[in-house]
Amino acid sequence: MTDIDRWELDMDAGPIYLQIGIRVREQLARGDLAPGEKLPSARDLAALLSVNPNTVAHAFERLEADGVIETKRGLGTFIREDAPIGAMRDETLKSAATRFVNDVKRLGVSQEDAIQALREVWNARST
Repeated sequence: MTDIDRWELDMDAGPIYLQIGIRVREQLARGDLAPGEKLPSARDLAALLSVNPNTVAHAFERLEADGVIETKRGLGTFIREDAPIGAMRDETLKSAATRFVNDVKRLGVSQEDAIQALREVWNARST
């Protein structure tokens, strides 16, 4: 799994198992993980993230229930070939947009100014 050592888990930002699920989904949405790719074992991932293996197992259970991963007995845990990547990409985009809108509303910024700021940042990063 790529970038696993750079995953930011915040002990104050809600359940760690949910944060692990979010990171897997984000990596799929970005294309850093691909269908069919093998994930580290729950024990190995727990060691890399310095969390309890049961926490990772819980995250894997949720991801499996959501149709994102599958466990093949004796082989390991893999990203499903039919993982809903498009839906995850949309979900990730809407989540980021929601955070942005909430932040600018708290600042009292108008919709027009917020969109203009977004365009400026977008264009600055596109060059």
